Amino acid sequence: MSESRADFVERARRKDLTVGVIGLGYVGLPLAVGFARAGVRVLGIDVNGSRVRAINRGESHIPDVPSADLAPEVSAGRLTASTEYRECGRAEATVICVPTPFTRMKAPDLSYIEAACRSLAPHVAPGSLVVLQSTTYPGTTEELVRPILESAGRQVGRDFFLAFSPERIDPGNKSYGAHNTPKVVAGIDPPSTEAAAALFALLVPPDQIHRVSGPRVAEMCKLLENIFRSVNIALVNELAKLCHRMGIDIWEVIDAAATKPFGFMPFYPGPGVGGHCIPVDPYYLSWKAREYDFYTKFIELAAEVNSSMPFFTVNRIIEALNRQGKPLLGARVLILGAAFKRDIDDPRNAPALELMRALLQRGAEVSYHDPHVPAVSLDEAHGHGDDPASRLTSVPLTEEILASQDCVCLAVAHSAFDIPWLLKHSRLLMDATGATRHHPQDRGTVIRL
Repeated sequence: MSESRADFVERARRKDLTVGVIGLGYVGLPLAVGFARAGVRVLGIDVNGSRVRAINRGESHIPDVPSADLAPEVSAGRLTASTEYRECGRAEATVICVPTPFTRMKAPDLSYIEAACRSLAPHVAPGSLVVLQSTTYPGTTEELVRPILESAGRQVGRDFFLAFSPERIDPGNKSYGAHNTPKVVAGIDPPSTEAAAALFALLVPPDQIHRVSGPRVAEMCKLLENIFRSVNIALVNELAKLCHRMGIDIWEVIDAAATKPFGFMPFYPGPGVGGHCIPVDPYYLSWKAREYDFYTKFIELAAEVNSSMPFFTVNRIIEALNRQGKPLLGARVLILGAAFKRDIDDPRNAPALELMRALLQRGAEVSYHDPHVPAVSLDEAHGHGDDPASRLTSVPLTEEILASQDCVCLAVAHSAFDIPWLLKHSRLLMDATGATRHHPQDRGTVIRL
């Protein structure tokens, strides 16, 4: 396909391409808008009809893509959305950006990738490129995606290109996005690699595209990036537990260690890890490793430490209430923050949800406030369906609400939270984020993780 590759690269250089983006969530929509702003035509595909209709009105559903950025691309006709996969037949390149969660047993759930590939397969155009961006274990592109796409009769290397390029979206990050984050690309064969490099050169400078030898390397690269964070967060979480027993302030320890200008990178403890990557990726790799009779004990242990932090936080709340002569049973506890990280509206795998569940199971009266997350379903978040009794709605944050709570737990340090005001009006504040450490406080009413 050398001539097809040369043709694809030239069309990409001229920006004479139509790019399909399957999955218009936190990864796909920023990518779709990025391609449209680069000057190519974009077809967004999503199974959520209401989401598609909103996008076609120029209305964004995620904070990282303001409607003010989306609407001009829609109005100019550069970006359209649809629920129909047949639209991908008009695309010279299609990028798959669907979720890759895990099951309740912490096994990979690739059903979204499988469904997307089966729907796409009949519509892959000759000479076109398909790129998987979804985070997954090494081997997925070659062992799962390729056979499904080829089941419609076309072959990789003869009829179309196939590559993997890991997504590197960091929700809420104002400094790095699809336009300035380096891309790793790997094709099934060299022509596929070059086609993928040409595609992503529409978004980032060519010198920011890093080619690797094959999809398995690129897939493992993504897992390494996230497991690196998981392991280091687990280290400081475990040290936080030890420092609590020893009567040492872990936050002061980290701040002191961070003054070393080499050989140290600060990570911070918290009530757990959340989102669609850090809590999930260690289990993807551990599951795949067992195929090779290899057990990733260190990686799994780190994941276990991180998973234990909501319960450690609950125990700290119990200790603090006991010192005030108040049992957890019947205590009113307000959780501040339900998203998985600061200043976003995504509650997927958020440790605050596990924290709420654990408190409820122990008899506390639990409410929450999050300016970005108006409602949550604790059962749905925990993989048990959506029981209406498990739904909570964000309560207003007022002086009266704070004064009525036996304990306020700061689980996510959204910038909207006025820390001095919280300190002033909370009877007991459990700070699981370290946000209070630089503010004057009455240490009798404030405890930190």
